[in-house]
Amino acid sequence: MRQILLLLIPVIAIASLPTGARGSEPEKVIRLGIIGLDTSHVIAFTSHLNNPKNNTTCRVVAGFPGGSPDFKASADRVEGYTKQLREQYGLEIVDSIEELRQKVDGILLESVDGRPHLEQARIVIATGKPLWVDKPVADDLADVIELFRLAKENNVPCWSSSAMRFEKEVAGARDNEKLGRIVACDLFGTSSWADRHPSLYLYGIHGVEPLFTVMGTGCETVQRIKTDRGDMVVGVWQGGRIGTFRDLRGGKSDFKTIIYGSEGMVTGTSSGYAPLLAEIDKFFQTGTTPVTAEETIEIYAFMSAADESATQGGAAVSIAEMIEKAQSKQVK
Repeated sequence: MRQILLLLIPVIAIASLPTGARGSEPEKVIRLGIIGLDTSHVIAFTSHLNNPKNNTTCRVVAGFPGGSPDFKASADRVEGYTKQLREQYGLEIVDSIEELRQKVDGILLESVDGRPHLEQARIVIATGKPLWVDKPVADDLADVIELFRLAKENNVPCWSSSAMRFEKEVAGARDNEKLGRIVACDLFGTSSWADRHPSLYLYGIHGVEPLFTVMGTGCETVQRIKTDRGDMVVGVWQGGRIGTFRDLRGGKSDFKTIIYGSEGMVTGTSSGYAPLLAEIDKFFQTGTTPVTAEETIEIYAFMSAADESATQGGAAVSIAEMIEKAQSKQVK
C-alpha cells in the first residue's frame, strides 16, 4: 500500500500544474494581484488567466478595490466587480496596495481612472515587482513619462498596451511579405469616451496603439480635424509616410485597421483579449516587455498632440516638442 501511495504522489503533483507544464519541468505558478476592481477587464482577465484550459502560468489571487468616487465609470462598478471576484473567482480582497504587494509576485494596475495610476504605480515600483499598467497609463503625458522613468530607475519591468496591438494582421504587419514595405495605415474607431482625460486616452487609444504597431515609432507631427460629424487625426512619420485615426461620429464604432504596403493591402479587426493576455503571461514569466517605454510615451504624445492641434484649429503639432514640454513640467 505504501508503494502505491508513493507512486501516486508525482501523478497528483503533475495534475496540479498548468497543462503546458506536464511532461516537462514543473512551472511555478506566478501569483498576480490587481489594483483597481472597477473595470470589466478585471473579470475578463481573471477568467482567462485562472482557467487551466488556457495553459497560463499566472493566476490572479488577490485584489485591492481602489476606485474613484468622482469618476462615474469607477464609482458605479467597483462594488459589483469586487463582489464577483471574491465570490466567483475566490480572490482575496485586501485593504491597501501595501498589503496586496506582499501577497503576490506581480501586479496588474487596472484602475479605470488614469489619474491615480502614477501614485499607485509608485508603491508597486518600490517593491521591485513587475508591473503591467492598463490603459490609460495616466491622465497626462507628464505622468506617463514619470511612471516609466521611475520603473527604469528602479529596474522594474513595466509596460502597457491596448489589446488591439496584438490583433493578428496588426501584430504581423511589418513581417508580412504579402504587404511588403509599410506605406500607410488607416484606423477607424471611436474616441467618444473622454471623461476627465485627454480625449483619446480612454478609448481612442484602441485606434492609436495599432497605428504605431504598424507604422513604428518616428511620428513627427500630428494634425486634427474635428467637427460635429467627424474627427480625424493625421500623423506624419519620418520619410513622409502618413497614418490616420478616424472617429466616424454617428457611424458604426467597431475598430478596423487598413494597412497599405508596397506589395498589397490587408484589413484587420479586434481579436479580443486572448493575444494580449498571452503576452502578459509571458511578461510575468520572463520579465521582458514586448513594448518599449519609448514607444508608449510616443503614443501618448501623439494623443496629447491631437488635442493641442484641435485647440489650434488643426495646426501641425510636433511630437518631440510635446514630449519636451511634458518632461519640463514633470521636473518642476
